[in-house]
Amino acid sequence: MDSQTKADPMRVLVTGGSGLVGKAIEHVVKQEGGCLEGEQWTFLSSKEANFVDLQQTRAVFEKYRPTHVIHLAAKVGGLYLHMKENLHFLRDNLRINDNVLQTSHERGVTKVVSCLSSCIFPDKTTYPIDESMIHNGPPHDSNFGYSHAKRMIDIQNRGYFAQHGRRYTAVIPTNVYGPYDNFNFENGHVLSALMHKTYAAKKEGTPLQVWGSGTPRRQFIYSLDVARLFLWVLREYDEIDPIILSVGEEEELPIKDAVEMIADALDFKGQIVFDTSKSDGQMKKTASNAKLRRYLPDFTFTPLSEGIKKTCDWFVNNYDIART
Repeated sequence: MDSQTKADPMRVLVTGGSGLVGKAIEHVVKQEGGCLEGEQWTFLSSKEANFVDLQQTRAVFEKYRPTHVIHLAAKVGGLYLHMKENLHFLRDNLRINDNVLQTSHERGVTKVVSCLSSCIFPDKTTYPIDESMIHNGPPHDSNFGYSHAKRMIDIQNRGYFAQHGRRYTAVIPTNVYGPYDNFNFENGHVLSALMHKTYAAKKEGTPLQVWGSGTPRRQFIYSLDVARLFLWVLREYDEIDPIILSVGEEEELPIKDAVEMIADALDFKGQIVFDTSKSDGQMKKTASNAKLRRYLPDFTFTPLSEGIKKTCDWFVNNYDIART
């Protein structure tokens, strides 16, 4: 199978290609010279195929005949939407992942790299968390549906390898942010939602209302860094076991500090109010990037303040097309 595949062009299909990470991979491939000779890249948006539907999934695989798949498509949302719709997140993501992985297997896809999330780790655990601890206990109650669906990708990858010899794997980024994120107040990721809120508060001359206490700690990774690491995983990483893509433990910081960086980046001088009546979610999720560092000891991450500034600039300059 491998020798036959290597003789053919490498056709990479990216599901969820119009989202945060998909757009970052597209930028690295097309703008940074990340496309190697003989590679063909296709970036799919949800408009072209709804992967909840098996027939649509099969049709798009038939059309593009990928040899490799980067699987990013998912039903995603912010903390509060997850809390309201855990069952929907569970059912839709189970369908999406099963359709993509099984169709990849049926079509003889050489490698699939799926995107998991740091929220899949147990709520009650020791820190730092690493790749061996994914299934050691239930995830946080706030997004248990999405988390369990994502965990099942790891189980399926092991099954496809054990039963069929498929080299399907997954990455686990910590909190990703960057251009093309969802900047919606309620459904966006924490940094992007805060950027939009700060932008609006500055424009309206009102205080910046931050949901929660600002004390939960997070590791944030810039989307273009994630994209560069995805390409390495696709080409070089041979394990079935997943790998965490994250800045180091020492880079974890309170949400409050990130809010101040956003305020600086957008030149917001108003009052910042933390609404402690809103849930904080998980207080910390400290992840170890020791496995990644064993492979790539010299990889340089974009400093958070720099990445926030670049993302804020993109949001302001592209407000009309940004997901708000």
